[in-house]
Amino acid sequence: MGKGAVAAIITLIIAAILTFPAVFRRGWYLTLRDGDTKEVYARYRVEEGDEFSVSFIHSVNKSPLIDVYQIKGHTIYVVRTIYYGFGAGVQTELEDGQTLAYGEDGAMIISGFDREMPHLSYIVGTVSDHVLAIRGKEISLRDVCGRNSTVEFTCEFLRY
Repeated sequence: MGKGAVAAIITLIIAAILTFPAVFRRGWYLTLRDGDTKEVYARYRVEEGDEFSVSFIHSVNKSPLIDVYQIKGHTIYVVRTIYYGFGAGVQTELEDGQTLAYGEDGAMIISGFDREMPHLSYIVGTVSDHVLAIRGKEISLRDVCGRNSTVEFTCEFLRY
């Protein structure tokens, strides 16, 4: 084998090594950005139909609240809310198409929202944390974004 052929093979191997990780990063991601600067805090791989949730202690009625979202058509939709106590700031009436069910732990589960959320954001708690649950992981938004940060959630395609 000549020097030119060896150089070509080495070049192909290097190109493959550099390209290989990019092929696996390419795809759809739940992206968390700073609401003011638009700096990316984190990205989490998602696929059509994946669900994720954001849980926190409600600031007024002091009980846990969980908002559940689903990726549909590469867009974020709210699909249900789970809460543990009535009070100011939580839904008290069902809208058309919504249902109320009770969990074994006493949770009140309102489903049937199916509402697109083009501008989903949260302000991370200063007293209690907001927790993102996605693909079997629980992630503290305080740790990722900091207290009192406005965090925007979007579904974005990464080409690299």
